[in-house]
Amino acid sequence: MTGIKKSRRKTGAKVWFVGAGPGDPGLITVKGQDLVNTADVLIYAGSLVNPVLVDASKATVKQDSWGMHLDEMVDALEKHAKAGKKVVRLHSGDPALYGAIVEQMERLEDRGIETEVVPGVSSLFAAAAALRTQLTLRGVSESVIVTRPAGKTLAKDQIAEFSRLDSTLVIFLGTEKLEEITARLECDNKTPAAVVYHASWPDQKVVRGTVADIAAKARAAGIEHTALLLIGGVVGTEKEGHVTSYLYS
Repeated sequence: MTGIKKSRRKTGAKVWFVGAGPGDPGLITVKGQDLVNTADVLIYAGSLVNPVLVDASKATVKQDSWGMHLDEMVDALEKHAKAGKKVVRLHSGDPALYGAIVEQMERLEDRGIETEVVPGVSSLFAAAAALRTQLTLRGVSESVIVTRPAGKTLAKDQIAEFSRLDSTLVIFLGTEKLEEITARLECDNKTPAAVVYHASWPDQKVVRGTVADIAAKARAAGIEHTALLLIGGVVGTEKEGHVTSYLYS
């Protein structure tokens, strides 16, 4: 019969997928920290993960996943898990946002290996904290749109369409294309915008401006990669239109 998925054989092996948080090692969850500290095998997402977390782990195997292909990654996770080891795959931020975990989990589960996801603090929220703002703010924006620009792995994006919706727009993986992205936005050029580099890391940089000038300001600050672009009224220092929350009125 078609349309029926084969049952997956259980082996007793397991892999934990853990969100490391945005950078500050204090922003990993308590559960995530415990798993990292007690892992036998830690495979982590390169320089996107604070080395303080890696160094604190008692794992006898610590492997940087930078440059590893999917099959190579899954083979390594499978080998250690089936050997009875406590295996942690440590992703940056929260793995639910551009974490590419589903393809890893599917392959592992097809091989009889159980998986569990432990969420983390996204750089999205660390950036909002750095800007000392809310992503949703009564009278300014009731919605948040999270997206990324087209590139090698995405043929077409909807950034122009999203920019018309008068919502908070957060763009991941676009630092190298700031000029191109802002040129395509269809909101008012005076709309507040910000670029936050390395949110929550010691070298964090926050640049504020408008759609018209944020790309130039970010480049002048030396920002070329590893940053988020946030657009909308919640980013502005004045928060025009903001009204007191119903909870406190």
